[in-house]
Amino acid sequence: MNTYISGLLWVIAAAVSAGLIGYAVRRFGLDEGRPGNNDAAGQVFVIVSGMHAVVLAFVMVTLFDAVGVAREGAYREAQSLVAVSWAAEALPGDTAERVRTLSQSYANTVIEEEWPGMRRDNDISGNGWNQLERIRGAVLDAPASGEWQEGRKAEALDRLRTVHEQRQDRLNMAFNRDVSTVVWFVLILGSVLVVLLPNLFGGTRLMPHVMIVSTLAGTLALLVFAIYHLQNPFAGDSRIDPEAFRWALERLGADR
Repeated sequence: MNTYISGLLWVIAAAVSAGLIGYAVRRFGLDEGRPGNNDAAGQVFVIVSGMHAVVLAFVMVTLFDAVGVAREGAYREAQSLVAVSWAAEALPGDTAERVRTLSQSYANTVIEEEWPGMRRDNDISGNGWNQLERIRGAVLDAPASGEWQEGRKAEALDRLRTVHEQRQDRLNMAFNRDVSTVVWFVLILGSVLVVLLPNLFGGTRLMPHVMIVSTLAGTLALLVFAIYHLQNPFAGDSRIDPEAFRWALERLGADR
């Protein structure tokens, strides 16, 4: 289902449910003493809604930051992969060609196998790790004579270590990023409480009251919907595409 249609359904469902509850409370509930509760109910509403707003904002900002971190990490991984190949060009024999070929294979594996798997929460095979180990073996086995070649060899291994680290961070972010059950409990129950509290207020007419609680419920549903879809930075409309690794393939001389 289209994300916009799905989000609209979330908002409509929440708004209609809250509106029906507000209508039932005003239409069939007792009005005695309700206007006198406005001061006390208002103070409680301010506290509850304020605390809930802080939680919502914290979760959303954290998830937005995670998308940015994941994008930067992907580019750092791809740039380091290219740097490994460039550093290996100073090594003797066929080391440069072997490292370049293995680096191209690794980038293709990330684009064609791992990225679709991260979007669908499928298990990732060990092909990527094996290819990095083969690159490491090729660099370690290369003889180096002189300070220049020794320095380039050390640079290649250092950059390869960065690729390892960024790859692990990327996989962790793709498969260990879900908002915890406790946080979901707080988000959902807090939203329900914030929507129900205005029913304690008195003084407003029936239809304006229904509109107020419906709008409040729809807004909270929209925020919860956004949090739900921002959990995985590699899926949904805000997903990160493997552009960094396509860039790496261009730098490595592969035709795509």
